[in-house]
Amino acid sequence: MPARSDNNKEYSFPVKVWIIGGIFALIVILLLLLKATFSVLLLILAGALIAVFFRGLSGLLQRKTGWSEGICLTISILGTLVILVLLFWLLGAKVQAQVSQLTETLPSTIDKAKEQLNQSALGQKIVEQVTSADSEKKATSLVQTLFRSTFGVLGDLYVILFIGIFFTVSPKTYKNGIVQLVPSGGKEKATAIMEKLGENLKKWLKGKLFAMLVVFILTSIGLVIMGIPMWLALALIAGILNFIPNFGPLIAMIPAVLVGLLESPITAVWVAGLYLVVQVLESNFITPKVQQKLINIPPAMIIIAQLLIAPLTGAWGLVLATPLLVIITVLLKELYISKQ
Repeated sequence: MPARSDNNKEYSFPVKVWIIGGIFALIVILLLLLKATFSVLLLILAGALIAVFFRGLSGLLQRKTGWSEGICLTISILGTLVILVLLFWLLGAKVQAQVSQLTETLPSTIDKAKEQLNQSALGQKIVEQVTSADSEKKATSLVQTLFRSTFGVLGDLYVILFIGIFFTVSPKTYKNGIVQLVPSGGKEKATAIMEKLGENLKKWLKGKLFAMLVVFILTSIGLVIMGIPMWLALALIAGILNFIPNFGPLIAMIPAVLVGLLESPITAVWVAGLYLVVQVLESNFITPKVQQKLINIPPAMIIIAQLLIAPLTGAWGLVLATPLLVIITVLLKELYISKQ
């Protein structure tokens, strides 16, 4: 009788149990490692977006001036930092004063909103529901989840900035390092995918920054026309939070509506209408026009990604859900769909 080959070797039941248990344990360990390091991966992605911005600005300068890459990179990084410092210096005092005023007036504004709502039966139910112990506990838990960070807020920003600078100065070193991990037969494909990822992230970031600027301008104009106090701080909040899809504009609307309630309920309605109109214009006309050549991601997919990632990583999950989806979409398209 011929000897049984190793390929047909049969294991006893206890051995099979140990093999299955080992595979299951390995999967659990990998998932736990992914959960533990996912926040760090998002910080690396944020740093990569900073590098995309610096590199994009440097490339624009190089095309317009013909200067060397090193000079353009230096101007890109230092120029951006100088402009930010000047903006904070020129607008910082006024914005700080308005933010301080907003912080001081919010408690009285909330009390006045409660008084307005308590004038109707429906409003009383809303106030009871919002101010209940269970609702406050859930809100506190949500805020703690969103504002959870990996190294603290300042630590996260420090890590992101320096990763972005390192990626900006020598991107080829990191790209080549990733490509070297790929077998020789796939290095060309890996290089092409890395280039495509960078190009799509650049298009997305350019469109998002332009949309933030437009939202800031439109919101400023609308608030000034309505005579809303603290308009600069409110418009600045609206522009910055527009970087966060779906939830950012809603969060920015809350303090603006509360300030509008200081004037009258009608003013608060007008402020809410302004924010909704600006958001509709941004979502349906501005962003699609700017990013028309970018991979189309359904809005529902962005919301689902935010809801899945935010509980694990906090606010960074809300902020970086879209670029993460851009990366996943490109990888699926290049590695799977194109081979079908």
